[in-house]
Amino acid sequence: MIDSQASHGLTQWHGTTIIGVKRDGKTVIAGDGQVSMGNTVMKPNARKVRRIGEGEKVIAGFAGATADAFTLFERLERKLEQYRGQLMRAAVELAKDWRTDKYLRNLEALMIVADGETMLVLTGNGDVLEPEGGIAAIGSGGNYALAAARALSDYEDDPEKIARRAMAVAAELCVFTNDRVTVETI
Repeated sequence: MIDSQASHGLTQWHGTTIIGVKRDGKTVIAGDGQVSMGNTVMKPNARKVRRIGEGEKVIAGFAGATADAFTLFERLERKLEQYRGQLMRAAVELAKDWRTDKYLRNLEALMIVADGETMLVLTGNGDVLEPEGGIAAIGSGGNYALAAARALSDYEDDPEKIARRAMAVAAELCVFTNDRVTVETI
């Protein structure tokens, strides 16, 4: 889970679990489908992981406010188009905008994005982080999924199996995470 400083105090991102696992030239991003408002499940089967960009060569998953995430997906797609599919460059430029633009700065979402070569975590603080060990997780169940994936990575080579099992662990422990998982592989 990643915390973010907001002008009104410490904001803790919650409400979903997204995990990315990169191994042996294959990257998987998986996310649960639960949308919560307070203690109520508003929707159990949302798609928080999707393919974006020309030729859908980038996969992205989000945690946070849904409308904010869609805004960021659209902005990232434009940056990918502007920088001819170069994910790292597009992500850095989006992060710059996110940090400095008055409108974007108020968006409450985090993203894990990946193409065939790179996996990154993007935050509203302007961070573009390349995860150590090829595993990243965000959202309320992110720490559970991250710990499970790291433990599994010593015994399992298939990134999809690692991601699916890590999501199952997060769904068992986090009340804001369910077992309706969307998985995209690149």
